[in-house]
Amino acid sequence: MTRKALESLKAWKAKSDRKPLVIRGARQVGKTWLMKEFGRTEYKNCAYINFDSNARMLRLFSNDMDIDRILTGLRMESACDIEAHDTLVIFDEIQECAAALTSLKYFCENAPEYHIIAAGSLLGVALHAGASFPVGKIEFMDLYPLDFTEFLLASGKSELAGLISAHDVALIKTFSDTFVELLKTYYFTGGMPEVLAAFTLKKDYAKVREIQRRILETYELDFSKHAPSEIVPRLRMLWNSIPSQLVRENRKFVYGLVREGARAKEYESALAWLCDCGLAYRIVRVSKPAIPLQAYEDL
Repeated sequence: MTRKALESLKAWKAKSDRKPLVIRGARQVGKTWLMKEFGRTEYKNCAYINFDSNARMLRLFSNDMDIDRILTGLRMESACDIEAHDTLVIFDEIQECAAALTSLKYFCENAPEYHIIAAGSLLGVALHAGASFPVGKIEFMDLYPLDFTEFLLASGKSELAGLISAHDVALIKTFSDTFVELLKTYYFTGGMPEVLAAFTLKKDYAKVREIQRRILETYELDFSKHAPSEIVPRLRMLWNSIPSQLVRENRKFVYGLVREGARAKEYESALAWLCDCGLAYRIVRVSKPAIPLQAYEDL
């Protein structure tokens, strides 16, 4: 699998003022694979730490922010000799350990020579109350599902992907029928790595739909696990209304389609939660196409 984000990670590694990097994205978009692949191809060693249901690591970060002590614990946990410039340290599911997120500030200030990447689903909305966020001490990168060009590369259509990258309009028009058919396939499969891997292996559309449904079910389970209990029912109703919202002719989001008589103030927090998690994207129309666009937002 080829991800454009790998080039961004290489640029991050080469920076002289590099800070710990946090990769944000919804579940199943390929954050773990991307970090491990980057560590495998660009570093001598890769120390992978997963905080999900890891009581030992929770205890390690709960005492103090002594970086030397933490590094010793990380070496034992990962069974990896962590060297400052030759090792990538990966913190996966970091939202499960608020203290680990806080530690990135101390790595930035006291041990900037270490290369640290963290990732977490629902980061920023599932943090424990009172957690200290390392403002200004970390960098962010947002990861999304595979785009159409990445889909072509994963499908073995590198020459077609090259035409798009080169903006070769004449050849693209010549092979427009091929592009249209592949685009239809991309619309159905989407860009989730697991889905695409299954499709390229067997071209089984039923298997594609099965995996997609399982991912959607995982998202709904996350509502109960991470979201405030008072908004979970509204989250489910809003989430399940999105397909019917998208098939409307003007594609305008109408709260009345979520529930008859619904008002914006009842669902604004739920919608904001979905957007913060990367499960929905909110595009605000403007009353006038002028700069700055934000001044002409029609909420």
